[in-house]
Amino acid sequence: MNIPRLSIRASFRHIATVLLAAALVATGPGAGRAVDAVGATLASTGNTGRVVSVGGAVTEILYALGLEERVVGVDTTSLFPPRALAQKPNVGYMRQLSPEGILGLNPQAIVAIEGSGPKETITVLKEAKIPLVTVPEDYSEAGLSDKIRLIARQMGVENRGACLAAAVEGDFADVRTLREKIQRPVRVMFVMSLVAGRAMVAGRKTGADSIITLAGGVNAIDAYEGYKQVGEEAIVASKPDIILAMQRSSDSLTADALFANSAFALTPAAKAKSFVSMDGLYLLGFGPRTAAAAHDLAGAFYPDLKAAKDNWKPRVLSADCRN
Repeated sequence: MNIPRLSIRASFRHIATVLLAAALVATGPGAGRAVDAVGATLASTGNTGRVVSVGGAVTEILYALGLEERVVGVDTTSLFPPRALAQKPNVGYMRQLSPEGILGLNPQAIVAIEGSGPKETITVLKEAKIPLVTVPEDYSEAGLSDKIRLIARQMGVENRGACLAAAVEGDFADVRTLREKIQRPVRVMFVMSLVAGRAMVAGRKTGADSIITLAGGVNAIDAYEGYKQVGEEAIVASKPDIILAMQRSSDSLTADALFANSAFALTPAAKAKSFVSMDGLYLLGFGPRTAAAAHDLAGAFYPDLKAAKDNWKPRVLSADCRN
């Protein structure tokens, strides 16, 4: 049977987006966790010529540092830049990695976001003496800078890392200035999915909670940590002013579908038809573009800030940290 190539690519992008959503939900903060590597750094052992990148933010950072040619494989959550997944061999979903798929690329090292696995695969890779750097996940401004500097140090390009981190830190400073103009913070509920009338929403200590705060909002769900399903009473009681969701290539949550739900229909967000949707990796990946995502989100939350948002250009887009 002949299947159009276009439909195959569209289906693959959809699968990759769904897997990214699952990864963003499952990954938790990892401040203070040690780097697991053979030797002091990859650079000190000379193991930076052929690298497998696992994790959307890791791949984005490696590309922003000008290390694209050293990357020999990426995972399915590596959606930015788009050419990464289009041009590099795919080693699978970050939590379901196959050791054969990675070893077959003859890598000198693996740089992976915290939570990559499964454990059995990691064990096989270590037994094969493949140096592995585990990059801690931390949903904070400082955590993102540390992530960039860590990867740059491991790859032997510390000056490039300092350049990229400085650009990101400058963007975050601009976001703080923007937040100072907010007079009444809005209550925001991040909804991952709505199935059979039950919503999967973000509580405290999640990427969604952090990006809402960075954008000057208040998470409407603060009774628990992580992502959980909530019932109708909790939805109504939380009184969100705005609903935030992830954009997907297909099957995205829409305002019409959400506000047709009996519980969400009773919220201030429904009355004002306040619904914001943004690309998943951009919104929750906590890579170099996170400050820009927070800036865009603030503009969406607060229409009065739209002019400031539209006139702003992220430093990270103009900084050339690749040489």
